[in-house]
Amino acid sequence: METKHLLKIGTCSWKYDSWRGLVYSQDNEINFLKEYSAHFQTVEVDQWFWSLFKGNTVVLPKTKVVREYATSVPPGFTFSIKVPNSITLTHHYNKQKNATLVPNPYFLSTELMGKFLQALEPLGDHIGPLMFQFEYLNKNKMASMGHFLEMFHVFHNGLPEGYQYCIEIRNPNYLKNEYFDFLAEHHLGHVFLQGYYMPSIFELYEKFKGQLSDPVVLRLHGLDRQGIEEQTNNVWDKIVDPRDDEILSLKSIVNDLLERHHQVFVNVNNHYEGSAPRTIEKIKALLQLG
Repeated sequence: METKHLLKIGTCSWKYDSWRGLVYSQDNEINFLKEYSAHFQTVEVDQWFWSLFKGNTVVLPKTKVVREYATSVPPGFTFSIKVPNSITLTHHYNKQKNATLVPNPYFLSTELMGKFLQALEPLGDHIGPLMFQFEYLNKNKMASMGHFLEMFHVFHNGLPEGYQYCIEIRNPNYLKNEYFDFLAEHHLGHVFLQGYYMPSIFELYEKFKGQLSDPVVLRLHGLDRQGIEEQTNNVWDKIVDPRDDEILSLKSIVNDLLERHHQVFVNVNNHYEGSAPRTIEKIKALLQLG
């Protein structure tokens, strides 16, 4: 397989009016995804993550929307999809730290995962990494990393084959040999998250690069979401917080992954530098991609 086919770079979500003139035309009525897919080969779908609501109500993707997405993109286009939080949350969200934890009955439910995959069927070959994003799991939510891995092992045994499953863990203390050995044994991809108080992906990569399975997802998020929103006023058409040193290090990681014949997804968020498309321009220039 050619190197360029092992690498796909895209943004986290896509419907931003402030990208008009940068990614989109100025027409009043446009299919954002169709125009987006003329510029990029992949995109991260975040919207289906937000699925668990009060009273244990779960909302899964609507068939009409999934079909619309499928018909909006060309052959070879890939969606990186965040699995619903109704599957990855141990307990319901609660902003009050001392509030009683309310268990999520769907946590690691293979039945619900099956329904989700069924809802995605119209996407066909466009389905790429399915990312299980877990919040920080304190001792009240998860006894230990070992217990988490045991639970995910049971869950993984019930998952259908033919999909690319990946884990994004937000416990820095989980990122050790035992965790990466587990991923390798189960052929699970690791999601490197740059931001959200996680350790630098560049340091982590050097430590664990020999233990990675495919695909490898590199998610570029900023450290100060609220701060950059204030800087940009939610207009995402220019770089306001340049991270050129990190992007130079990213180039080294991507090239090393490709030399190791890994499949690589780079998903860039507006909150990383202020404009995901502008950041991607810089990354492509460094990698000498057209």
